[in-house]
Amino acid sequence: MTRTRRKLIEVALPLDAINAASAREKSIRHGHPSTLHLWWARRPLAAARAVIFAQMVDDPSSFPDLFPTERSQEKERARLFRIIEDLVKWENTTNEAVLQKARDEIWQSWRRACADNVGESRARELFDRHRLPAFHDPFAGGGALPLEAQRLGLESYASDLNPVAVLINKAMIEIPPRFAGKLPVNPVARAEVARGGRWNSVGVEGLADDVRYYGQWMRDHAEKSIGRLYPRFKVTSEVAGARPDLQPLVGQSLTVVAWLWARTVKSPNPAFANVDVPLVSTFMLSTKAGKEAHVEPVIERDAYRFVVKVGKPKDAAVAKTGTKLSRGANFRCLMSGAPIAPDYIYAEANAGRMGARLMAIVAESERGRVYLPPTEEHEIAPSEAKPEWKPDVAMPANPRWFSPPLYGLTTFGDLFTDRQLVALTTFSDLVRQAQEQVFRDALVSGLSNDDKPLDEGGVGAKAYSEAVGLYLAFCVDKMTDTNTALCSWQVDPPRLRATFGRQALPMVWDYAEANIFGDAAGDFGRCVSSLTEVLEKGLATNGVGCASQADAQNQGISLDRVISTDPPYYDNIGYADLSDFFYVWLRHSIRQSFPRLFATLAVPKAEELVATPYRHGGKEKAESFFLGGMTQAMHRLAEQAHPAFPVTIYYAFKQSETQSDQGTASTGWETFLDAVIRAGFGISGTWPMRSELATRNIGRDTNALASSIILVCRPRSRDAVAATRREFVSALRAELPSALRDLQAGNIAPVDLAQAAIGPGMAVYTRYGSVLDAEGNQVSVRDALALINETLDEALAEQEGDFDADSRWALAWFEQVGFNDGEYGVAETLSKAKNTSVARLSSAGILDSRRGKVRLLRPEELPMNWDPATDPRLTSWEVVHHLIRVLGGGESAAAGLVAKLGARAEPARELAYRLYTICERKKRAAEALAYNGLVQSWPEIVRLAQEGNRAAGAEPDLFAAGER
Repeated sequence: MTRTRRKLIEVALPLDAINAASAREKSIRHGHPSTLHLWWARRPLAAARAVIFAQMVDDPSSFPDLFPTERSQEKERARLFRIIEDLVKWENTTNEAVLQKARDEIWQSWRRACADNVGESRARELFDRHRLPAFHDPFAGGGALPLEAQRLGLESYASDLNPVAVLINKAMIEIPPRFAGKLPVNPVARAEVARGGRWNSVGVEGLADDVRYYGQWMRDHAEKSIGRLYPRFKVTSEVAGARPDLQPLVGQSLTVVAWLWARTVKSPNPAFANVDVPLVSTFMLSTKAGKEAHVEPVIERDAYRFVVKVGKPKDAAVAKTGTKLSRGANFRCLMSGAPIAPDYIYAEANAGRMGARLMAIVAESERGRVYLPPTEEHEIAPSEAKPEWKPDVAMPANPRWFSPPLYGLTTFGDLFTDRQLVALTTFSDLVRQAQEQVFRDALVSGLSNDDKPLDEGGVGAKAYSEAVGLYLAFCVDKMTDTNTALCSWQVDPPRLRATFGRQALPMVWDYAEANIFGDAAGDFGRCVSSLTEVLEKGLATNGVGCASQADAQNQGISLDRVISTDPPYYDNIGYADLSDFFYVWLRHSIRQSFPRLFATLAVPKAEELVATPYRHGGKEKAESFFLGGMTQAMHRLAEQAHPAFPVTIYYAFKQSETQSDQGTASTGWETFLDAVIRAGFGISGTWPMRSELATRNIGRDTNALASSIILVCRPRSRDAVAATRREFVSALRAELPSALRDLQAGNIAPVDLAQAAIGPGMAVYTRYGSVLDAEGNQVSVRDALALINETLDEALAEQEGDFDADSRWALAWFEQVGFNDGEYGVAETLSKAKNTSVARLSSAGILDSRRGKVRLLRPEELPMNWDPATDPRLTSWEVVHHLIRVLGGGESAAAGLVAKLGARAEPARELAYRLYTICERKKRAAEALAYNGLVQSWPEIVRLAQEGNRAAGAEPDLFAAGER
């Protein structure tokens, strides 16, 4: 019988350190593996590394003989925590000393596992003393988890149904180790080697140098072929006539960074029926202080022209909103001011009458970036482009993720201008030519001519040329993201915004067309440089890696392997539909190198485990498909996973999605958890990890989900007993409040609290063989989720006892009326129940009472000169809202206030959680955003406050949140 030891991840984790490293990592671009190729909703490397380490390393509680007391166990955990804290730092991603320390710890646990099972034949088969178990991720996606397993010393296997994901994983874990230590084959490098030049014998510097060399070769050939389509801007006296700032540039020929275009339709006003009027979301080009620039349309009878001006616009409101009236396809006619309705734009676009007009040009000069007016040369230059090929794969009729088809842009090829199509096709064709050149040079350099392709494990000239070709094709893919007619110009800071700002392809009205030879965003050379930086700095170059195409529902790769995976999130992301955008270009470039992966015209979709209603004939059928498929996939994992290790599963789906008489639940969570439980898993631990970027488009100024929940799963015991609904609820009430305090201590964002509470709640639910109601029927996962949410609300309500009487009154009043007016009599009655009075509340400075009405003061109405040291009636309510007020000036300002408050600030954080929950339930998004923001900023506020105290020579207060 195989002995199972508890792993560290089933007991404790240094969550603050992991979350801090994960949050920091989201802002790192140079050399980060995520910049190798775009993928959606990648997990941070720090979190992946920590999770895999912690699921393989024993918890000290598994060794009562070595660690007999709780204190000795905590001491040993602290040692393991220090390893993780070093391991998750970005600076240590490729630090061999730090990584080896982690690998040694994994081996130590593995040796103990082997020793536990010596003597059993099956155990000998499973616990090979000479090799660690291999790792497998059956939903490999962007490859973060397989890469980090490889970095920790495991043989790493990645599989995915999606061929784009498979190629990403090949580029990350399979190719670098295979060609590590190889000399470059390009002629310049060969000459350097002949002169005695040295190359790293471990890493992939040689491979990176070849990608860089042949990438430059492609760029040079492309510029000779199509450079004429990308003219420079000649600054003439005529151009500078109305712009004194351009006078010093007269006679110069400037490199264009981007051309800014506005889509047009015929005016709906009969008086201007022949005028193509612009659909512009903003006329602003730059709002940077001292470098403001904007477009000003000048109407001349029945025509108009665009003028580019520097400085602040006369009419800031018009400049900011352009011709857009409201969200969606709602505009006004520039000529007449008449509204242009969405239906009219739909009709014009689908009739082929939507055009484009050049608004402005952005160029680079010796004095910096300049904004220039459109000229005839630059207006007509794109018309010389005659594309001979375009990807004709149709986009799905799914407006949730794809809005261009509503406007007649039905294929992926329609997303590009003719000039962009010519450029991208040119570079795609050059990938094949470069690959042929690599093959010839590789033979000259001495690589074998074994004719064995990369996809069959080859290491000779043919395989090497295909490896270089894959990375060059990725460079073209990176260029497609910044070279579509869906790119836009960001005005603050001013720069080109790529196509995939979020996990969708939305319609863009005024778009930015990059110069692929402009040495800025969209330039092919920039794409090559970014990719080679990843090769040289971000990937593991030792160990074994293998990526293959497989359906998670029927794969056998997981057998006796360590499993950590990040499956699709119900219906959140349409991976297959979105990745067709890249697939069509990859197929054009390197189909001959990977014929099995490119056997279909588009990415396989029928088996993809995403609950997409349009594909499955409605919401109910999509849900049923997802449940059945995910259950089967989870069953494969439960069946095959190595018995010595738990399975870790990442999941992120916003809770409180649906409400009913039974309470609040979430279809996404319900369906996924149902699949996990049906597959035979129980939940032995859960951890909320900070995995989403707060500054991403969907997260900016919203209460968007910011964490993934990591479920730690073991096969459920066959001896698990049944429980009644009452027993389940009793267990929840006994255990969830403690778990809630731990989550809050870890500074989980309020927006994530409901998601995070699912974990400990479902750990209770899966402890039992079944949970039965009074009639003997099974309590479903949906009902269990509703009970967990109900218990969470109760636990949060119980925390109100920690607040002062005035704050308890304000909380109850806020729940009823928010910051609106309420009746004085009702307020006074409530105040008696809370052991206070309206008069005392008014003197405390938290409300305004006059003419029979009572209203809570908003943060911006509170006095600017408030000092908690002199406040005779300090309340948690005041503290929260003064902190929100000063947080508008930055975390440093809030830290100054927290330094004055000391330990009295901590109850305010608890109150912010409660207030967020109320706002979420009452649909008060703006207020919810403020409370969520305060909690998310709390660790940094406390850190700055403590630093300020130390700098002032004062004894720092023991802030509870800062010391955890």
